[in-house]
Amino acid sequence: VQLQASGGGLAQAGGSLRLSCAASGTILRFRTYLMGWYRQAPGKQRELVARVSAGGLTNFADSVAGRFTISRDNAKNTADLQMNSLKPEDTAIYYCNLHLSADDTDYWGKGTQVTVSS
Repeated sequence: VQLQASGGGLAQAGGSLRLSCAASGTILRFRTYLMGWYRQAPGKQRELVARVSAGGLTNFADSVAGRFTISRDNAKNTADLQMNSLKPEDTAIYYCNLHLSADDTDYWGKGTQVTVSS
């Protein structure tokens, strides 16, 4: 499984950014998986931001609920994170994640930097 992330960059507080993640791999045709985004700020542990199941069920970190949305296109194996009302504390490296449910295996994309200025 390979994950290709795009998006991110610099935004002002209150602004918006969008992250996209595209997954590829033959196994995806035969496995159920979650797609999501994690982030890691300097000096902090990596934390879940949001994730979505194949059926569209979502969950969000409390810190982003109501500001971020996540969407998924099962046909394209993509998941997008729309980040609105950004805050400086959203500044972090964001990682796309794919979790194969039956195997309990995680795959990670390369991180993409999100910086929110005050």
